[in-house]
Amino acid sequence: MEKEQYFGVNVSPMDYEEIIADLKKRIQAREKSTIIAVNPEKVMAAEKDPELMNLINGATYQIPDGVGILLASKMKKGSISSRVTGVDMMARLLKFAADDSLKVFLYGAKEEVVQKAAENIHASYPGIQIAGIQNGYEKDEQKVVNKINEAKADLLFVAMGSPRQELWIRKHMDELHPVVYQGVGGSFDVFAGHVKRAPAFFRNLGLEWFYRLMKEPQRFKRQLALPKFLLRVLRSK
Repeated sequence: MEKEQYFGVNVSPMDYEEIIADLKKRIQAREKSTIIAVNPEKVMAAEKDPELMNLINGATYQIPDGVGILLASKMKKGSISSRVTGVDMMARLLKFAADDSLKVFLYGAKEEVVQKAAENIHASYPGIQIAGIQNGYEKDEQKVVNKINEAKADLLFVAMGSPRQELWIRKHMDELHPVVYQGVGGSFDVFAGHVKRAPAFFRNLGLEWFYRLMKEPQRFKRQLALPKFLLRVLRSK
């Protein structure tokens, strides 16, 4: 499926089901796949940062995480029909792993967070095989690589914040056993129950950003990227 592009940044128009279906084929062929979330803030940052641009465009799937990407696609009569959020993509992949007997590895965050996330994931996805966990504070990268490889995991979720997590994945992917890689930011905190998502009402209306702004007013400057991005898209039509 042809990707859409916003100021040089690729965005995959596939929804959750299409990504999972495509991943099944790639896993069977042992083709490694990477997933990175894209939002207006990241697009505008990538314009000024060639390395970030290459990092995003080099991924297999650039999921439209921000509502601004969805709105921009509608403005340009694109084919992105819904958001594909990082945390929901992870949830879909966990269910996929449980259903298809694939092993997962959780890497990143604080020890208590990744442990609790693993416990809750076990409870939410019966039969899932969590091959291993590792907090994000181990400084010996080779030790981490060895631990992941010894676990023989198929899917690796890395929670270090973007773009650090994606840079880590790119650096080590060729020497790692897993075939699916996703940088998941603060998703372990959500699965651990330490961070609550916006109520479904806000999420369904694409207003999760507004809910988070109400909860964290200090995010105001970051949220300014959304109207700036949409205005630029409108002018570029």
